[in-house]
Amino acid sequence: MSEVEHHYEVRSRQERYRGRIFDVVTEEVTMPGGGTGVRDLVRHVGAVAVVALDDAGQVVLIRQYRHPVGRHLWELPAGLMDVSGEELPSAALRELAEEADLTAGQVDVLVDLHSSPGFTNEVVRVFLARDIADVPADERHERHDEEADLQVVRIDLDEAVAMVLAGEITNASAVAGLLAAARSRDTGWSTLRRADAPLPR
Repeated sequence: MSEVEHHYEVRSRQERYRGRIFDVVTEEVTMPGGGTGVRDLVRHVGAVAVVALDDAGQVVLIRQYRHPVGRHLWELPAGLMDVSGEELPSAALRELAEEADLTAGQVDVLVDLHSSPGFTNEVVRVFLARDIADVPADERHERHDEEADLQVVRIDLDEAVAMVLAGEITNASAVAGLLAAARSRDTGWSTLRRADAPLPR
């Protein structure tokens, strides 16, 4: 393409809300043709999710209540990047232990996604965890609030993909992670990236 992309310059910013997980701001942004537009956006801390695959080819799914949609959803073990200084692979292993009582001997990057770029800068990194094992019973995380209601199951990866395509799994990181895991498996894991690969910019 020969055309030069327009540089969207922020002319002003007004903070509407500041929270632990996200901030809401309104920005005035320069538009092609000389005008400006006002955009509301959510600045998010980011998140990780984990496709945990066992030796039998089964993946770990959790069923968790999500209040914004008012129902339980099938998801991957996942969580926020809300621990200061924590590296992404460590966060993934922490969430796997807290939500599924599992450890992993091998962790790779499956896929990165902007969860909803029309209004938020949230980036979710989805990892593949293999060589999984149970966390000892006396070392398991005590779950609270919605996590106390978690249901944890293992199903065949291809069955999980069928659930995605049937509309039974709609969580964005789960959809992306499961489809990426199946594709990567079918290509001999050749698409995997190192666990410390840089995030997209």
